Amino acid sequence: MNGDEPRSILIENERDSLHILPLEILALQTPGLRRARMIKNAALNSVIELFQDASAGSGQLDVRDLPNEFDWDEGNNHPDMIILRKVAALPSYDVYSLRVALRQLGIAVNDNEALKLSPEMNAELTTYMTDFTRPLIVQIYGKEDDVQIETFEDVIELFRDPDVKMALEKLKTMADKLGIKPDEVPTFIEDYGDIFLSLSYYRRCLDSISPIIEDFLDSLPELRKSHTLQSDQGLQETVNMMDSRISKVTAQLRRRFDEFENGTKNMWDDISAEKFRKLQQQIKSHHVSLGGVLCALSVKMDAWHQLFPRRAVGGPQKRGEFIMLHMRQGMDKMRSMDDGVKFVAFD
Repeated sequence: MNGDEPRSILIENERDSLHILPLEILALQTPGLRRARMIKNAALNSVIELFQDASAGSGQLDVRDLPNEFDWDEGNNHPDMIILRKVAALPSYDVYSLRVALRQLGIAVNDNEALKLSPEMNAELTTYMTDFTRPLIVQIYGKEDDVQIETFEDVIELFRDPDVKMALEKLKTMADKLGIKPDEVPTFIEDYGDIFLSLSYYRRCLDSISPIIEDFLDSLPELRKSHTLQSDQGLQETVNMMDSRISKVTAQLRRRFDEFENGTKNMWDDISAEKFRKLQQQIKSHHVSLGGVLCALSVKMDAWHQLFPRRAVGGPQKRGEFIMLHMRQGMDKMRSMDDGVKFVAFD
């Protein structure tokens, strides 16, 4: 396998990926590009993947080479080139980052459904959503055990057709607090669900790669102690840099999630539409930076895990070479993105 090919071990559906963008969702003119996808390689550079095959590998093309590949008379001024240069500069291709970034860039999509998580991912995130839905359900229905919830759509249905008289009365009270009509509550809840679904998605992405991060960090002391590698000052400096940076960004991400969740525990005790919209805007404004850091981490960790799936695979020499040739590339981008990972606590 090409060391730069980010075939994710974590994501099955491209719509759920942080680092894969199927180009068919963009309004491109070139037929050959509609079947391709843009991916982040191990150096965190965006490239066009024209094909990907288990035996043939990954056919990748730099964006700047597209005019020659497709014989565009307009060269860099071709409409597709203009779009793809902008998209290549984005730090992540997760649906939440794309919603924000494509709108800001004025880039149209062929199907808005492409900017939603897959049904499979939605179902998987139900357990993550529990932290956010439990206070809401208890606020309206009392004990959470009294209702059956399998997906967030089930939560929305509870509010569309409440079958408990007390719940209906509480919904009216909630509507008064929010300053909206009772029949507008389900729409409000959908907005609530989508914004917290995004946080659940990002947290799931971090949880998925955490074991690989731990394995990577645990393997670094062996490189420091290796008699063969101890004298390689460049490698030792790189190992220390990656240890520090990945440890720091992982801890910071977890701290942000913890801070945010702690800040929203009592949200429904004194809810208002204005306070929720403020919270919603705060979260949306950080989708791009949060997605970017997680995309960088997942690409790096996927690349590592593909080559070294178990501790017994590959010795210090091979691991050191891979770190120098692939893992360290693009780490400066991760540091700049890390500065933007910041949530404002709900109050």
